[in-house]
Order: sequence, then C-alpha cells, then structure tokens
Amino acid sequence: MKYWNAILFIVLLLGCSQNSPNKLTIATAANMQFAMKALAEAYTAKTGQQVELVVSSSGKLTAQIREGAPYDLFFSADTKYPQAIYETGGGTSSPVTYASGQLVLWSTSKNLQVSIDQLTNDAVKHIAIANPRTAPYGTAAVEVLKQLELFDAVKDKLVYGESISQVNQFIISQAAEIGFTAKSVVLSPNMSDQGNWIAIANSLHAPIKQAMVVLKNDRGLEKEAEAFAAFVGSEKGLSILRSFGYK
Repeated sequence: MKYWNAILFIVLLLGCSQNSPNKLTIATAANMQFAMKALAEAYTAKTGQQVELVVSSSGKLTAQIREGAPYDLFFSADTKYPQAIYETGGGTSSPVTYASGQLVLWSTSKNLQVSIDQLTNDAVKHIAIANPRTAPYGTAAVEVLKQLELFDAVKDKLVYGESISQVNQFIISQAAEIGFTAKSVVLSPNMSDQGNWIAIANSLHAPIKQAMVVLKNDRGLEKEAEAFAAFVGSEKGLSILRSFGYK
C-alpha cells in the first residue's frame, strides 16, 4: 500500500482583478474542478462577478474552513462535511444537495481494456484511488472493492491520491495503470479524448450525494454567495452539471 502525501491545492482565477475585495472565493471538491470552472465562467459572463476557485479534497477543505480560511462557499463531494461545518456554526444556513456524482474506472494505458476484471491482472501494478479518509470518491472506491470481494486481492496495488485531481494525474501519467475517478472528469473537454473508462454501478457503493453550504465570515459577500448558489441550482446551472455527468 502506497501513499502520495503531496497536497494538491489548485487555485483558478476567473475575472479581471485578483485583488478585488468583491471576488467570491469558492472551495470546491476536486471532482467538481472542471464542472465548477464551467459554472464560474458562465456566472461571470452573466453577472460580471469575479470568482476564485480553490480545489482540494473535501476533507482538507473542511479542515481549512475550520482553521479560518476566507472562503465564501463550500461545494463538497458528500453531505457529511458541509453538515459538520453547519452544525459547528460555520454555515449561514443548512447545506443543500446540488448534485449526485458517478464513480468510473479509467485508464489511459493503450494496451489495457478497462474492466473490473483487469484489477487483478498481473499487468496492473498500480490502482489509483482518492484517499478515503478525506475524499468521498475514495470512500466509494473502497466500498466497490469490498462489495466485489476484491479489496484484499488488490490492496497492495492501491496508490492513494490526496484528491481526485491527484488520482487523475496518476492515471494520465500512467504512474497508475488504472484508477477510480469521477465521471465529471472523463467527460470534461480536457480529458474526454484520453483513454477509456466504464461507469461503476451505483448499487456497489453508497450514493454520492454532494452538498454545498454558504459560509460565515467577515468578508461581507453573503448575498453574492447566495446568488451564485442560486445560479448553480438554476436551469442553466443544472444543465452545466448534467453535461459533466452529474444528476
């Protein structure tokens, strides 16, 4: 069992001025990286509101929020982390489920036919999953392996990324021959022509319900944050989410 401990922390700036005090800062789970970028770009084009995205695992973002990171909204890969933030006084209102995610098995190795059976193939030395301690998609991947009674057979092949973004790096670079990631990744324009993937049956793991919460802070952007949240739940926002495979 191998762990990569490097923390992937991505900041995407959308809009003109990095220094604007009115810029929304959105903490988003790594599975939402490409979908949230599309949402933020559409929202900026519509309203002129500048948006900054901070991308990491849900668990790490939760830890940063509890330590006082100046984020305005938090889009998690589950419902547990936003609920915990709200219950400890960190949210302005109760969390809202904005999407349901889909787990996929993905490989960019040209000589590998993607299937569950390949996980026990001797040619597969490394299987990438997100760290289940901090990333809900990693938890789902472990549930799948255990449900199929494969976990013990492949546990020594597992390589853990700190987030889905790092898992994607392992798969794209072929540091891992195959791995579990989010459907939103393989449907993104950045990745749609890379490798092959199969969807994992939802019956093999708990539903991946994803929730968001508007965060309490002293930045004075609560109304702007609520407006962005409303946009995500609008027909335009939902159509963007659906295009990335969310339900």
